[in-house]
Amino acid sequence: MDKVYPTAEEALEGLLFDNMFIAAGGFGLCGIPENLIAAIRDAGTRDLTVASNNAGVDDFGLGVLLQTRQVRKMISSYVGENNEFMRQFLAGELELEFNPQGTLAERMRAGGAGIPGFYTKTGVGTVIAEGKEHKTFNGETYILEEGIVADLAIVKAWKGDRQGNLLYRKTARNFNPMVATCGRTCVAEIEELVDVGELDPDQIHTPGIFVQRIVLCQHEKRIEQITTREG
Repeated sequence: MDKVYPTAEEALEGLLFDNMFIAAGGFGLCGIPENLIAAIRDAGTRDLTVASNNAGVDDFGLGVLLQTRQVRKMISSYVGENNEFMRQFLAGELELEFNPQGTLAERMRAGGAGIPGFYTKTGVGTVIAEGKEHKTFNGETYILEEGIVADLAIVKAWKGDRQGNLLYRKTARNFNPMVATCGRTCVAEIEELVDVGELDPDQIHTPGIFVQRIVLCQHEKRIEQITTREG
């Protein structure tokens, strides 16, 4: 089965609708599905709930969806690099559900594995635990976290074949493997397309069974924070 689409817009055709739930891969500006995000912006889909480690920066990544006010709620771990995110949140214009980073990753993994919830010690005794079920195991208190199942998962991979098998490169793997499994539909953008059989089966990070559509894209290599020394 050839899952390759010619453009990001065509890869998302028929999948987008207002009030949908999207899980997006990436960490900072590393391994983000920037072309699919731009296509969602251009489609004008609104009132989105987006689960992602962060919200990008003001003019790149998920930040472009905040600029156009298409996001209603973010489920994130870190949002410190986005001034528009801060402005909308402080003004009460954007709903935010903070998750500890490991909890967010496990919520995505659990959702992809068909696990509706799990108990964790992370967040016990903090605002993260408010309103959540508490349970004691071996004398320790845990809170219940629910698995994430999104309407759409968007990820970015280094290499992919026509059946949707994906290989991520180094730290760009980050949240992408968990995100790829937790969407009812997964669309992946890739840097390099190879023929089926070229990827070593032992090296594949996301099996093609999780991926419904892929698109070959050009990517911009941005550095989120540049630190230099005086010459």
